[in-house]
Amino acid sequence: MTAMLRPAPPVTTRQGATAIDFTNAAIEARRFSFWYGKHQALHEISLSIPARAVTALIGPSGCGKSTFLRSINRMNELIVGARHGGEILLEGGDIYRKELDVVALRQRVGMVFQRWNPFPRSIYENVAYGPKINGVRKRTELDDIVERSLRRAALWDEVKDRLRSSAFALSGGQQQRLCIARALANDPDVLLLDEPASALDPIATQRIEELVYELKSELTIIIVTHNLQQAARISDQTAFFYLGRLVEAGPTQRLFTSPTEERTEAYITGRFG
Repeated sequence: MTAMLRPAPPVTTRQGATAIDFTNAAIEARRFSFWYGKHQALHEISLSIPARAVTALIGPSGCGKSTFLRSINRMNELIVGARHGGEILLEGGDIYRKELDVVALRQRVGMVFQRWNPFPRSIYENVAYGPKINGVRKRTELDDIVERSLRRAALWDEVKDRLRSSAFALSGGQQQRLCIARALANDPDVLLLDEPASALDPIATQRIEELVYELKSELTIIIVTHNLQQAARISDQTAFFYLGRLVEAGPTQRLFTSPTEERTEAYITGRFG
């Protein structure tokens, strides 16, 4: 029986979208490899991530997308036996150099996970937590940070009258936007999103996508997604991973309509994955 193929996702361009300078790299991986013990999860990844743009990482489950994402803020270092080779540069500096302050790195490179994970605290305390850890003590300054972060996460109007309520009282989509606000409170340069809408309903997913589109004028955003339509809708650049290797990367419009690699076309058209 011949397998049914799904068509490639339509690629649409939002009105008023600005041109992306793909030569202006905020992050650059240079022959970056990664191992979990004896298992090699990434093989010599070389990829430039443009500044103030959205880069989508796509590919089948287990292909290395999330491993690469978590390598950008050294989250994978927490795993016993993990090691790397090659470099990842953030604005020209190797993030794996020995003298680098990892806490400072994670302030600059915020991360939001697939499943929302607010702290068991109030909405206010969730957002204020990072700034407090970083030494902000004045109440007026914390109030300003909380309001600004919640506004940037498109959540302020929904929660401004219940900031002292538990974060767990929010809906799933609101909790995910709260986690984004918590990351934004540290004023990062880069925001990493690991399938942030995969567990949300279509309406909440749309809110997250609109938020990503708004934030890209301020931040460099990298998103892992299994949803090809989502990658086509919100990203400026797409990188296709397969079996721990980077097969192809380029402007989303070009990659979805005229990929240069046969494996990329096969994945986009649904022949595997």
